[in-house]
Amino acid sequence: MMKNLRKIVAQLVALPLIVALAGCASTVSIEAAPLANDPACANVIVRLPDTSDTQAKRSTDSQSTAAWGNPAVVTLRCGLPVIKVSTLPCIKAGGIDWLVNKIDGKTYSFTSFGRTPATEVWVDSTKASAATVLDDLGGPVGYTPQSAKCLG
Repeated sequence: MMKNLRKIVAQLVALPLIVALAGCASTVSIEAAPLANDPACANVIVRLPDTSDTQAKRSTDSQSTAAWGNPAVVTLRCGLPVIKVSTLPCIKAGGIDWLVNKIDGKTYSFTSFGRTPATEVWVDSTKASAATVLDDLGGPVGYTPQSAKCLG
């Protein structure tokens, strides 16, 4: 009797842990940028917020990357070559100059302009506000050295 009671108690104690683990989001796979090992990227990554536009941060499988939302609504890669000239439109958000590239009707990529190394942020605009995301991420991205600014 006592043995069965212990077994039942052990199962009841383990149940919340099993349920909690079952609800965990899987790791997001993001290709690392060519300069992902740049120390400036480490300065960015350690300062990223736990949430961006109410989306929770998730674990990723590559150096100098991050993702928010389940499924991922926002992704970030630090370590791209610096961009000093571009024909893409440029905006300022979160204190950073960003090149804007509309990928499709709902997805945009934003690449920091004139920063070494560059940081790229992808946003699904149907699930997150790009303006809010860029404001959330601007502070950390500001830890990459700036060598140029957008004109105009």
